[in-house]
Amino acid sequence: MSTGIEGLRVAIIGGAGFIGHNLALHLKSLGVDVATVDGLEVNNLISLAANADNVPHPTLSMALVNQRLILLREHKIPLYVQDARDYHALCHLLAQIKPDVIIHLAAVSHADRSNKNPYSTFDHSLRTLENALDYARGASVKRFIFLSSSMVYGNFDGQAVTEEAVCNPLGIYGALKLCGEKIVLAYNQVFDLPYTIIRPSALYGERCVSRRVGQVFIENALCGKPIYLTGDGRDRLDFTYIKDLVQGITLCVTAEKALNQTFNLTFGNGREIRELAEIISDEFPGTQIGSRAKDNLTPERGTLSVDKARRLLAYEPAFPLDRGYREYVKWYKGLKTTQPSLFAG
Repeated sequence: MSTGIEGLRVAIIGGAGFIGHNLALHLKSLGVDVATVDGLEVNNLISLAANADNVPHPTLSMALVNQRLILLREHKIPLYVQDARDYHALCHLLAQIKPDVIIHLAAVSHADRSNKNPYSTFDHSLRTLENALDYARGASVKRFIFLSSSMVYGNFDGQAVTEEAVCNPLGIYGALKLCGEKIVLAYNQVFDLPYTIIRPSALYGERCVSRRVGQVFIENALCGKPIYLTGDGRDRLDFTYIKDLVQGITLCVTAEKALNQTFNLTFGNGREIRELAEIISDEFPGTQIGSRAKDNLTPERGTLSVDKARRLLAYEPAFPLDRGYREYVKWYKGLKTTQPSLFAG
């Protein structure tokens, strides 16, 4: 049975990133004519080659990024190496691709790095977004999908935050994501550009190099290093496996009910960070667990309601933390078995 997605032309800006390459691979498997655009600069080949962010395992991170590029090439997904901050070059490239759908992922996807370098964050997040939107308004783009963040909410209020909650972000990253949402809405108001805004949370999964907590815990454990909780570890996050997010974004590509809507796309159940540590202790016995003070720019978070996505998109996340995170650990263990040198040093 046709799903209406085969043959659709989709351009993913930031397509060589963590979310982007996983999404591109999935869309390609469904028969989508997908193209990726990426400058390979932010948290990617260029910055990692110089270790500009001083990551603990630069060789490992480089290997993971190279795996992304190899997978894209093996699946015949074109990668256009183009800095999306260059308006004219980006528009020229998109005019060649002629996408029906643009998915905008380009951003500095790390709150701490955003706070340390707000100019770069603005440049790579909002400038790239405005360029893509300005192309889309004059082209035959059927929908524009923007990846925002749960960080737009700031401190969560209540048991489960819905899309209607008042947004009051803390720090540069959340503020710029909310600005991005407002710009997307403005392009819809002024130019009638169809959009979908997606708010993910606490992502984890294969080939992530963004130094999210799930990645850091596994890599430290594999290298015999301690892991650190913030405070007593009772802070809650709505941990979301990359496969669930990819499923949700894919639904947004064609669903009519996704047009001009904002969705939380998470697992839909906040879990304490110490539960993540418990899985690490089970998978890596003897791992030391320490504690560190919480950053005052880290909001109090928890569960994001996915009821709207369930109702309008038939979204159904399949990977609770106990399943998804153990799959992620298994993948890392296999990587260390086959390439132990990546974990040296």
